[in-house]
Amino acid sequence: MNTINARMFVWLALVLALWLNYETWQSEYRVSEPIIIEPKNSGTVNLVSLADSMPATSPNILPIDNSAQLPTPANTKFIGLTNNIDAAITLESVPIQSKNLGRVKVTTDVLDLDISLQGGDLLRADLLNYPEVKGTSKPVRLLNQEVNAFYYIQSGLTDSSNTPHPNHLARFTSAQEQYSFELSGNELRVPLIWVDTQRGVTVTKTYIFKRGQYKIDLEYEIQNQGTLPWSASSYARILRDDKPVEQSMFDVESYAFKGPAYYNGSEYKKLDRTKPEEKLLSKDTKDEWVKDGWIAGLQHHFVTAIVPQTGRSYSYTIKVSGEQYLLSTSGRIQTVAPLDKATIKETIFVGPKLQNQLKIAGQELDLVADYGILTILARPLFWLLGFVHKAVQNWGWAIIIVTALLKLLFYPLSEASGKSTAKMRVLGPRLKLLQETHKDDREKLGRATMELYKREKVNPLAGCLPILIQMPVFFAFYWVLLESVEMRQAPFMGWLQDLSSKDPYYVLPLIMSVAMFIQTKLNPTPPDPLQAKLFMIMPLIMSVTFAFFPAGLVLYWVTNTVLSILQQWNINRRIEAISKVSHG
Repeated sequence: MNTINARMFVWLALVLALWLNYETWQSEYRVSEPIIIEPKNSGTVNLVSLADSMPATSPNILPIDNSAQLPTPANTKFIGLTNNIDAAITLESVPIQSKNLGRVKVTTDVLDLDISLQGGDLLRADLLNYPEVKGTSKPVRLLNQEVNAFYYIQSGLTDSSNTPHPNHLARFTSAQEQYSFELSGNELRVPLIWVDTQRGVTVTKTYIFKRGQYKIDLEYEIQNQGTLPWSASSYARILRDDKPVEQSMFDVESYAFKGPAYYNGSEYKKLDRTKPEEKLLSKDTKDEWVKDGWIAGLQHHFVTAIVPQTGRSYSYTIKVSGEQYLLSTSGRIQTVAPLDKATIKETIFVGPKLQNQLKIAGQELDLVADYGILTILARPLFWLLGFVHKAVQNWGWAIIIVTALLKLLFYPLSEASGKSTAKMRVLGPRLKLLQETHKDDREKLGRATMELYKREKVNPLAGCLPILIQMPVFFAFYWVLLESVEMRQAPFMGWLQDLSSKDPYYVLPLIMSVAMFIQTKLNPTPPDPLQAKLFMIMPLIMSVTFAFFPAGLVLYWVTNTVLSILQQWNINRRIEAISKVSHG
């Protein structure tokens, strides 16, 4: 009992080690719930080569085949789907290279994209305001056509028949090869035209960009000038060859989730593609239509997402082959009567996980800035940090100010525990005397110690309480600093030019080590020599551990430690003065 204050740092180190091991275990062995899965075709669900892409059709009119098998031909490089009801849908496989035959280049103030005239797919997206490496001009490229790391978004309209539809294999036309914002414009519309002259149907697929926004509105305007009804359902899908990130304790960013995720209108799930049962999932989809959901491809700080039209029912599917995945969403069949028209709307998000923009793009889409089980703490912390940042315009100072506010919030509790720690420090010589007196009788030593605590009104457990309370806040801060793209490459001052990565010169961890050493001197000295030595080296162990954490997190801990030192020093001074008076 009398050494519990000395042990609190040992417990803290143990908690950190256990937590990091837990995060590793979660990342490697996490089990995710399946989502609605791929419908049947009378043939099979096929994997084809990288050069081929087959169209998706609406799953609401397709029976389920739980026994369907995925063929695995040699050199499989791309996921494709074919579906049918009574007869096979035969559509020509089109090499991805053919998309180079026609593209539309779109440049906004935040995005630089290529849209293919083959299907109207988003083939490339550069994020102009986010350099890959701070201080360089090369932007983060989110969508691309790299052979071994492709990542793009397909969308279109289709149905179960063999009639032409503006799917991702169809040929569109564009009035311009390039689009960009006018000097005074805040909206940019990029229309792509598809025409079926035999049936008198024209579909205008329009991408709509807003200034400063990573949300892209997608509209299909259907005009049926023919004599027969025309039916179609919309679909969109994310295709990615997603190489895994090797995890390392020396790179905390490597623990950020990377892969597919979805939201079904009430629950957010990330999918672990390493699980065999998730490589080919089968589930009855008849009752699985979802409203106000979305699908997303995640990586650290950045996301692509597809948000179907609000209020309409969609189903979601996933296929996995090795490191590649295809995540799809499909709507119900809609029919346009002769001489009538209709509009189908969807939303695409391609960009950083800016939470204010994500909230606008889709219901609960800001969940992709994933703070884990501590979201309930992390979200208010992020809001408070953002609020303070607006005033000081510096994330480092925002962290310091918020840390001080948290310290103020917990002041009554830390004051009570600090008094207990100070009293334990004053009782140190008397406790040591009891140990020497009863060194051969542990039972008497225990009774005498408890009597002394009771007489002096000291609770030895109280000294650990602030640490236990701080740990959830600490971990919440960890995820806020790790996951919030707002702090990516954010400078503080001097040598600290990126608070989301480790201190390049390890100055903050060194300051932290010194501060924690001073803090140990303000606490009771453990009577056991071995514990005393361990107690002395804990600041060094902690600083080495923190050396690879984001600098913003270390800044938080240093600030908290310095404030704790000032508070404990003041408490010790007062308690020692009272003790001198009461004991003559």
